[in-house]
Amino acid sequence: MFRKVIVMGVSGCGKSLIGQGIAQHFGFRFYDGDDFHPPVNIQKMQTGIPLTDEDRLTWLLTLNTLLRDNKNMVLACSALTPAYRAILHEGINDLQFVYLKGNYDLIWSRLRERKDHYFNGQTMLKSQFATLIEPTDNEAIVIDINAPVAQVLATAVDALKQPAALKITAC
Repeated sequence: MFRKVIVMGVSGCGKSLIGQGIAQHFGFRFYDGDDFHPPVNIQKMQTGIPLTDEDRLTWLLTLNTLLRDNKNMVLACSALTPAYRAILHEGINDLQFVYLKGNYDLIWSRLRERKDHYFNGQTMLKSQFATLIEPTDNEAIVIDINAPVAQVLATAVDALKQPAALKITAC
């Protein structure tokens, strides 16, 4: 069985909310990847400047260390590309990605309602969608977020309970 879960997707897809629910269900610790961005990344995002691969590298390496240092956990992290997912996964066994999939209009409508978050504006969301390379079914459990939160969470938990859920082994 998996011991670590990364709930992934673009900003506004519900990573933190669903990740917290998964963690609570399984009795795992929850970490929000946003809490580990260096100040320079946060400053860029607050001013609406999308992050580059170079900006994300230190952050991804920090999250990989967090995954290595914890036995059972759920991490909310965008993990937008296969390269980012490979960095996160490096040297980690028993890891499962859960991809919260939604379209631009749905997620933008959610982000417009969000208060007190440094992720700023349509330009950044468009940048995330442009960067996103969706995981395949053999890379992640794919969950459609065009449903009520309780249903999305229940679908994720049910999928994680399946014996075939663990599809990813150490890189």
